[in-house]
Amino acid sequence: MRVGLHALGIGDGARPEVIRAVATAAETHGFARLWCGEHVVLVDAPVSRYPYSADGRIAVPADADWLDPLLALSFAAAVTSRIGLASGVLLLPEHNPVVVAKQAATLDVLSAGRFTLGVGVGWSAEEFAALGVPFARRGRRTEEYLAAMRTLWTEDPASFAGEFTRFDAIRVNPKPLRGGRLPVVVGGNSDAALRRAVTLADGWYGFNIPAADVRSRVAILADECARHGRAFDELTVAVALSDGAPEYLPALAAAGVTELVVVGAPPPAPNTATTWVAELARTWIHRKD
Repeated sequence: MRVGLHALGIGDGARPEVIRAVATAAETHGFARLWCGEHVVLVDAPVSRYPYSADGRIAVPADADWLDPLLALSFAAAVTSRIGLASGVLLLPEHNPVVVAKQAATLDVLSAGRFTLGVGVGWSAEEFAALGVPFARRGRRTEEYLAAMRTLWTEDPASFAGEFTRFDAIRVNPKPLRGGRLPVVVGGNSDAALRRAVTLADGWYGFNIPAADVRSRVAILADECARHGRAFDELTVAVALSDGAPEYLPALAAAGVTELVVVGAPPPAPNTATTWVAELARTWIHRKD
């Protein structure tokens, strides 16, 4: 099972010297992918419930630096050459799909085909309101946006007519490097997110999940594959745990997880950040049983 690292883009992890240190050290020490999440907007007193914590509150302070994930990963791509890069996740319904299609393909080209686009539907009504995007039906908007983006990645000129977006005979280049097939994973822990991962994407990213819940979530994913006539082993299954230890890795692999994503906040000094990554690698990748 691969091990990824979700540590870029927030707080000290938003500083260029720390991104450079973390990205290069992660590549050196064998991490499979660098993950970077997104919020365009945070508010001081949110009403919306954060779905990835028991108390419904996001741990990131509203005034923390939070980089755009595609820009942060472009910087990481420039200082590395082998490690994978993934948005974990970009909140797709908040964006214009034509612009995202171009940005994602650009990052894929600049990284020599190392990019995976992770998308989610979002949870903050306040964020959608600030961006002028309806919060209702954001799941359906996400599904349509992905269809439109795949049209742009594979057809030239491309046309699309949907409820939320439409274009006619346009050219959006560059195309992703892998024959117009940019890998997409869907993030989120709900049953709806698992269904979208099977029907729309190449994989699933479960975030901040208790280790005891992983097997049941993966079982639902497998059931959705059977329901929709898809082979389970076609999907990548990445999870970030809210608890657990390296001793859980064999059980996670047996449950069908293909990538364990370690989530952490790097220290502010680049040399300390390099050591921090090396210690994570010794714990999670190069451990001695």
